[in-house]
Amino acid sequence: MQTVISICASFLAAFAAVSWIYFKILRVAVEKGLVDNPDARKLQKRPIPVVGGLAVFFGVLSGVLVGASIHFVAGVPPSTRLLPIVCAMSVMLYVGAMDDVLGLTPKTRFILEILTMLALIFARGICIDSLHGLWGVEDFSWWIGVPLTVVAGVGIINAVNMIDGVNGLSSGLCMTCCLFFGVVFLMLGDLPNSVLAFVTVGALLPFFIHNVFGLKSRMFIGDAGTMVMGVLMTWFVISLLNADNGGVMLIAGNQVNPVAMVVAILSLPIADTIRVMSMRIAHHKSPFHPDKTHLHHIFVNVGISHFITSMSEILIDAVVVASLLVSVALGAGADAQLYVVIVAGVVFVWGTYAVLQYNAKKHTAFLHWLTSFSIRTHLGRTAWWKSITNWLDRPCESFVPDVLLDGLEESEAKKSDFKEQDRVKVLLFMKGRAEVYVSDIIEHSGAEALRVYPIILEELQKGRVKVIKEDSLGAPVIVTMIEQ
Repeated sequence: MQTVISICASFLAAFAAVSWIYFKILRVAVEKGLVDNPDARKLQKRPIPVVGGLAVFFGVLSGVLVGASIHFVAGVPPSTRLLPIVCAMSVMLYVGAMDDVLGLTPKTRFILEILTMLALIFARGICIDSLHGLWGVEDFSWWIGVPLTVVAGVGIINAVNMIDGVNGLSSGLCMTCCLFFGVVFLMLGDLPNSVLAFVTVGALLPFFIHNVFGLKSRMFIGDAGTMVMGVLMTWFVISLLNADNGGVMLIAGNQVNPVAMVVAILSLPIADTIRVMSMRIAHHKSPFHPDKTHLHHIFVNVGISHFITSMSEILIDAVVVASLLVSVALGAGADAQLYVVIVAGVVFVWGTYAVLQYNAKKHTAFLHWLTSFSIRTHLGRTAWWKSITNWLDRPCESFVPDVLLDGLEESEAKKSDFKEQDRVKVLLFMKGRAEVYVSDIIEHSGAEALRVYPIILEELQKGRVKVIKEDSLGAPVIVTMIEQ
């Protein structure tokens, strides 16, 4: 009962703390211009405040403090187990915030990440130094464990950072991972880490709600947030894969290998990052060169909304975890469990990207169907979604300016005639998508219906638009923008 009370109280404290401070941080970001501006690589079309990670970290700290207070009142001796990770998260918060506001070079970031990982290892006195029977390997030397932990930690931090591309993805995925880790630690009797995992869920939840449903109230979690989440995920991995962790989690009477478990929980960011970096290297580019080749980019490219993209990727991660649990229930050994996770990750993460990318390039019949279907995934146009948005945005109406027409400067909008405004709406509706039905442009772009066909024909003559499919009379049915 005490465990349940501690977890629930800490969760609620984190949720309440973020809900309280969220709009205060948003006001500062708006007034000081701390925003992420759109560019050719990013998917947003207007500046968005980029300091949501500060609100999330405040919630994590609040929840941890409440949990520690409850333990003290209950007579549990104070513990300093979480002090190293809280300090490491604080360092990553500052590093990420500097990157958000000032911009840091990749080299500087890597050095700071490596130093933080080394400090975390030696401050707590644990590292990844056991495979718990995988390939017959149990514990091994710190001469191997420390470099392995640093490489894994830096990799996880950057993997979590790199998936942050659409609304709700990084926060939603991190909530999912923390739920899995929280349950695992609870089953192992590791209350401090379990509380920390569920506290993080409570801190991320209000941010997730505003990031997905808000418009004026939307903030990005920023590098400050993703780097904090990345080092936290690393801490959970170290806590499970160190020689001091003698706990055994049983499912259906069979032991779950911790290595397979952590790879399954983090399967989506790991698999997507490996694929992206491999593709960049294959094209003779730096593996850290920013582009639009992540899984979420291809979802958006075929017209799927940000929310459904995020939910699809979270579902993929959960399916990989489910694949592991099924293999365990069927009696798979440690090695087989890991192989199942790897195969599931490749099939569901790499396979999904490959299938969507092929159809997008070939403009297949499947893509035509997907394009027609995808417009239904844009739930932001529904009345119930708009009512949620209006309710969430109400507290910040006094200090957040009206949202401008996406991609069009206010001064330009005032000077343009109505046809040029509609041209912008049409092109913005098409931008970033493999193909678009003209009927969807007419219905959902916001442009005057009678102007859509003339605008498309003019853009076709300019070479900015290509017709993919025509009707029997030669009128365009499906069109796409040509990359300039």
